[in-house]
Amino acid sequence: MRGALVLVVAVAAFGVCAGSSASPSATTSLRVTYWPDGGQGTVEPSVWKLGCNPARGTLRNASVTCRRLGAGGVSFFTPVRPDAACTEIYGGPQTARVVGKVAGKRIWATFSRTNGCHISRWDRVSPWLLPRVHTG
Repeated sequence: MRGALVLVVAVAAFGVCAGSSASPSATTSLRVTYWPDGGQGTVEPSVWKLGCNPARGTLRNASVTCRRLGAGGVSFFTPVRPDAACTEIYGGPQTARVVGKVAGKRIWATFSRTNGCHISRWDRVSPWLLPRVHTG
């Protein structure tokens, strides 16, 4: 009897934990602004919007992006650590800003291609959130 009670409690706890991530209030809604010239004013920025559950907005392949965000969440927006050792490779002037909510958590992130760490971070979300940048 005691074993059955433990099993029932464990299953109930798992259900509560699993259900909490699918909360209707855990929305994903983003605004992506992309500057191909790094915001130097020579080219107008492009702006995309994304909403999930259901996938919608002006971002290309919104359903793919929503699935990826569902799998990785806010970890995609973690900034490069200030003490990170990065290769001094310049990837181009492109910059982007992503503002909104992912799974109900507010985010405000900037992306650039100023060195190896930032290029790697950009490439983790390209081409499903940010444009793929062709070099050389």
